[in-house]
Amino acid sequence: MDRATRAIVFAAALAALFPAMSGPGHADDFPRGGQISFVCAFPAGSGADIQVRYLADKMSAIVGQNIIVENKPGAAGNIAARHVVESRRDGYTVYVHSGSATAGNMHLLKNPPFDVRKALQPVSTISRAPFTLVVAANHPAKNVRELTEILKKKGADANYGAGSTSAKIMGEIYKARMGLQTMQVTYRSSIDSMNDLLSGRLDFSSFDAAFGSSQAREGRIRILAVGSGERTKAMPDVPTMREQGVDMGHMGWWGAFVASGTPEPIVQKWNELFAKMLSQKDVVEFHQKIGADVFHSTPKDTHKLLVETVDEWEELVRLANIPKM
Repeated sequence: MDRATRAIVFAAALAALFPAMSGPGHADDFPRGGQISFVCAFPAGSGADIQVRYLADKMSAIVGQNIIVENKPGAAGNIAARHVVESRRDGYTVYVHSGSATAGNMHLLKNPPFDVRKALQPVSTISRAPFTLVVAANHPAKNVRELTEILKKKGADANYGAGSTSAKIMGEIYKARMGLQTMQVTYRSSIDSMNDLLSGRLDFSSFDAAFGSSQAREGRIRILAVGSGERTKAMPDVPTMREQGVDMGHMGWWGAFVASGTPEPIVQKWNELFAKMLSQKDVVEFHQKIGADVFHSTPKDTHKLLVETVDEWEELVRLANIPKM
């Protein structure tokens, strides 16, 4: 065997022993120019879309290449989640969504298409934010107690709007705790319920913090309460449901996920990139503006939180008495 042949054989042996040095799991230069997409489970213009597009723009500046946003609404987020689950395990397709809603679908569907704890690989948490209980700006109720009195008088003639899984949970637990007969009206997204809320067809709605905060700033709605157990840093002046006599303490969280099986070095690389982005002052301020607190954790801790949230939602769905779809 001549020297050149020996060199080729030696190089092949090294590649076999250390595939991570040259394979897709090697993340020193990730991303390498491939098209990155952030997948959003709600349509353009929704509160979720606003947040995903902002994060995509900020991350684009960090990685030095454009990140597109793919809107794949429908099926309570499962269309978007399935798209990510079935994507290539290369880290270029990232699901940026509510970890709470993702976990909740395990108990809201009769036959979940996959187990989110196994099919999705958490990359990082992003933020924490409560859902909000809102009424139109001209609604007579100035607090939850006044709204409850109005709803009890209207009985089954009262309606409320829900455009997401978490909105349904908040509305149904409120009903259960206060013995209300208010009927739920389901919408594709929160923005789709706005006309009915402002016209008086709906007595109240439950919005995510981002959409609720933006509509409140425009003077279209009034936020009566947040559903978290304690007031948030982002909305310190908004009282909790618990403060107003409704026993509720649910805090939603957002995270980033890739398909399970994505090489660990790439998962860790994404975690580092999200940590860098979430440490920026303007990113913190953006989240505060939409009613959220920045929240970063490791992939391992994010997976632990996802598992805990799946367990938590089993009880929430039971308390809210929500029938499975």
